[in-house]
Amino acid sequence: MSATLTVLDNGTLIDFTVDDVMKYHGPGFPGGVAHAVKVLERVLPALCPEGPAERREISVSTAHRGPGVRDTFEAVTRAVTEDRFTVDSTLERTDRGSTLERYVFVLTYRGTSVRLEIREGFVTDEFITLGRKAERTDAENARLTVLKQEMADRLLAAPADEVYDIVG
Repeated sequence: MSATLTVLDNGTLIDFTVDDVMKYHGPGFPGGVAHAVKVLERVLPALCPEGPAERREISVSTAHRGPGVRDTFEAVTRAVTEDRFTVDSTLERTDRGSTLERYVFVLTYRGTSVRLEIREGFVTDEFITLGRKAERTDAENARLTVLKQEMADRLLAAPADEVYDIVG
């Protein structure tokens, strides 16, 4: 599934594909890119039902610390450089366990805020454990690279409303 995210920049339509964002981000964290793409696919129609939102009016708060997520929001919304992107550990859902706790996003547009949380089955325990390990062997780094791509593929193959729930 090839998602296209459409936003406005001062009234001009701009489309972003996963490939566009990956060119900006680089190959390091395809899973993070895929997560942010799914969040945006899910949330943009809820934030602005009448059509594409103005990208420079979208604010993002998340418990997720990854560079793929950050770079996707930067590419599509310019939220990082314009100080509308916040990593907020108080959003963590520790009651959901270490695998799911940080996959929480709150996006705001023109006074409307929408909170999203990931559904089970898209992030594996092995990925989280290996990703958070302080010192990895070459074999573990190779395995982590595989897990990142598998997660990205799993996310991008699913409709956004099956990956992230709008809550609250």
